[in-house]
Amino acid sequence: MKKTLVASALAAVIFVPTASAIEIYKDDKNAVEIGGYVDARIINTQGETEVVNGASRINFGFTREMSDGWKAFTKLEWGVNPFGNSEIVYSSESNFESKSGDFLNNRLGYVGLGHDTYGTLTIGKQWGAWYDVVYNTNYGFVWDGNASGTYTYNKADGAVNGTGRGDKVVQYRNSFGDVSFALQAQLKNDTFYTCESISGLGTDCEQRWNEGDESQEVDYGYTYGGAITYQATDMLTLTAGINRGEFDVRFHTGEQITATDLIYGVGATWGSFDQDGFYAAANFNKNENHDTDNLGRLIKDSYGIESLFSYKFENGLRPFISYNVLDAGSDYVIQPNNVDPNDVFKRQFVVAGLHYVWDSNTVLYVEARKDFSDFTSADKAQEARMSISEEDGVAIGIRYTL
Repeated sequence: MKKTLVASALAAVIFVPTASAIEIYKDDKNAVEIGGYVDARIINTQGETEVVNGASRINFGFTREMSDGWKAFTKLEWGVNPFGNSEIVYSSESNFESKSGDFLNNRLGYVGLGHDTYGTLTIGKQWGAWYDVVYNTNYGFVWDGNASGTYTYNKADGAVNGTGRGDKVVQYRNSFGDVSFALQAQLKNDTFYTCESISGLGTDCEQRWNEGDESQEVDYGYTYGGAITYQATDMLTLTAGINRGEFDVRFHTGEQITATDLIYGVGATWGSFDQDGFYAAANFNKNENHDTDNLGRLIKDSYGIESLFSYKFENGLRPFISYNVLDAGSDYVIQPNNVDPNDVFKRQFVVAGLHYVWDSNTVLYVEARKDFSDFTSADKAQEARMSISEEDGVAIGIRYTL
């Protein structure tokens, strides 16, 4: 089952669910592909109904045959917002993406070398090795996983710690028989600010930090990660992985801590989501200082579980149901501020949906989310702010894949 170079370089490296591309040019040395999709949906949540962008994107892939069996390749991908601005925050991809009126924003950009025997080496913004462990439940179009540790720091894109679309990542991949693996280092030093988005206060966390608000200044250094995949049978795939980093946090009170960001876990997959028949997937992770709650406060430790079950019929109908939970329990708030130390953070929800796969590149869908979260706090205003982005919702849409 050893993968070809095209599969390992342009698919395994990316691991984008339902990825496809059209070859627009090819000669005896070079090939160019274009891919992506446009996703338009009508969503009802948080008391509003709007037409919104469903993380639409466009990407270009370039491959060049080199000497001695080597290939050079690059991938460039941008998020596209063709439908205008929306203030509804619903996407697990990124708060910025769902709220921005910008037409383009950067999603991926990397270059690499690959060989059938020696594997692939890539440098740039790319899917982290951790995503190999948990991608198997990330197939919902509207409310996909917020418990896998991928989209960290209140549902951003995982760029900070390299578990999602990591910035400045160096990654090596190879496979031997039924086993494949990925190793990566994220070589960067970054300073950013985290805070709660409150209506009327804007989202300039640095400004709010300077004004003495509850924002946090974070200095984040290198991260390291790895994952292994075992194709146990034609139907069963097992995964495991880890990601680690360190950072310093300065609170608005002037106090400071140094913390280790750690996540590790396993996953299992039965079948293929895009093929006819039954599909089942689940993953589990334990993490420390890896994410924030809905107010931007660092979570000391938690566990996450994601699961997804679907069945694709020959007529193109694909019902599915998924269950996600990210449980930090109580006593998870470590920063020294005036909050209840026994606040409870348990993000828990069920998503049910029906996709009509008209053909492999055109899908009509309806999805609904039911929330069962627990954000208990002695401060009821704070509890309400924690809950607002986790409300129930219903969406219908169409995804047109290039």
